[in-house]
Amino acid sequence: MEKAEEIDDRDVPSFKLLLACPSGLSPSQVRSTATNRRSTPQFVFPKISINVTVKCEHLCKIKVSVHFDESYDRIPHPDIDLENSISEIWDQRVQLSTSLFNGKKFRYGGHVFHGVIDPNQGSHVCLHLGLTDYRTFVGTNLSPLWDKFLAQSQDDCQQCQHTSSPLGNAAVVETSDKRILVLQRSNMVGEFPGHFVFPGGHPEPEEVGTLSHLYDKDLTNAQLINRKVSQEMFDSIVREVVEEIGVPASSLCNPVFIGITRRILNVRPAAFFFIKCSLPSKEIQQLYSSAQDGYESTKLYTVPVNEVESMASKMPGCHQGGFALYKLMFHFSP
Repeated sequence: MEKAEEIDDRDVPSFKLLLACPSGLSPSQVRSTATNRRSTPQFVFPKISINVTVKCEHLCKIKVSVHFDESYDRIPHPDIDLENSISEIWDQRVQLSTSLFNGKKFRYGGHVFHGVIDPNQGSHVCLHLGLTDYRTFVGTNLSPLWDKFLAQSQDDCQQCQHTSSPLGNAAVVETSDKRILVLQRSNMVGEFPGHFVFPGGHPEPEEVGTLSHLYDKDLTNAQLINRKVSQEMFDSIVREVVEEIGVPASSLCNPVFIGITRRILNVRPAAFFFIKCSLPSKEIQQLYSSAQDGYESTKLYTVPVNEVESMASKMPGCHQGGFALYKLMFHFSP
């Protein structure tokens, strides 16, 4: 399994871009509009192979909203033995690490791109999110049997319907002196120890009180929940950057959503954002030494964009995809 995690094979894509929004997205209230899906062109950057499912460049007033519903929850696999392996793997992991604990996560269940209907409202993307938990993530996506959970389908969501697929998040953070922040993960973390990553983590259902689907589902309440979850997509990435890097939230500009990637290895999805920081890299390095979650990494690099290119091959596939999304912002600039 360790060998399978090598990610420098240039002939095999290590990630898939599920949603690319180079012009950036901001939070939005849920709207009901017609669907207008765009074509799926191919782009190839040096050393990176990209499959863009939906791209939303050059659109004005683009917004992002969320439809939170149990229909986007994981579907159990029909193989009972495979389902039982989830508990077995979790129990094994808990025995090895007493600090491991379960917790609810938002599950990525797809998205819909809505075209312009009302010029005053503009266009937006609606993310489809359900609920899952860390235990199921460990037992499906991180399982040595992860590929057995995949369904035979060309459709991404159907292919991953039996996996936990919690939606992670990460941010490409640009300093005031035009450097990019890259962390080297600790050897003690569960996923990709020692690899380079952008700061990030997960949006948390607990933050918005959505630990289950048991709530009054009248239209007004459902819209309120959707708005809260949508805002958590943006609030959570600010929290992650503050906790992992140590910079104050006041130094960060509002994050812009630039897309979703899924790494090929164990089909892990992640939402990516772009954030500008008003502090120079030297000051950020000083703040990093006292970061709340500094134990998750061993070093902070503040590097120019061209150096991130060389570091990308040592990133998990989903973070390689995040860097590709960042480059698409400039590739499609008007």
